Amino acid sequence: MPTYQDNTHPFDVWKVRKDFPMLAKTMNGKPLIYLDTAATAQKPSSVIETINRFYREEYGTVHRAIYEIAARSTEMYSEVRTKVQNFINAPREEEIIFTRGTTESINLVAHSFARAFLKEGDEILISEMEHHSNIVPWQIVCDMYKTVLKIIPITDTAEL
Repeated sequence: MPTYQDNTHPFDVWKVRKDFPMLAKTMNGKPLIYLDTAATAQKPSSVIETINRFYREEYGTVHRAIYEIAARSTEMYSEVRTKVQNFINAPREEEIIFTRGTTESINLVAHSFARAFLKEGDEILISEMEHHSNIVPWQIVCDMYKTVLKIIPITDTAEL
C-alpha cells in the first residue's frame, strides 16, 4: 500500500497558488495567505470558470434523472472525482469524498473514527486554537461514546 512518503511528486505550493486568483493579491506588501477555509475556501480559476459555464449552459439534476441535461451533469460530476484525485495526487479515486464543507467533513471524520476505534474512557485531544467546527463534533462524540475531550494549550507563540 503506497504511503505519502513513497510519493515521488512533491506538493508544489507556489504552483498551486497560481491556480487561485485571490491568492495573487498582496496584503501589507506580502502574498495573501488565506487561512479561514473552515468558513469558506478560495476557488481555483478552473473551478470558477467551470461553475460559471455549468450554471449558464449545463445545469441539471445529478444522479436523479435520465434526461440529457441531467445525464451530462451526472457525467461531469463523476469526472470531477478523477480530476480532484489527480490535482491532489491521491493514490486512489475512492479516497475522494465530496461534502458541503469543513463542518460536514469533520463531523463525518469524527463519527466514523468514533464508531471504528473509540471505547468508553478513551481520550480525544484537540488544541485550544481549533475552529468551532472542529470542537463541537468531538464534544458530541465524547457524549455519545463516554470518552474524554482534552484541550491542548498553546504557547504565546501559537505552538503546541
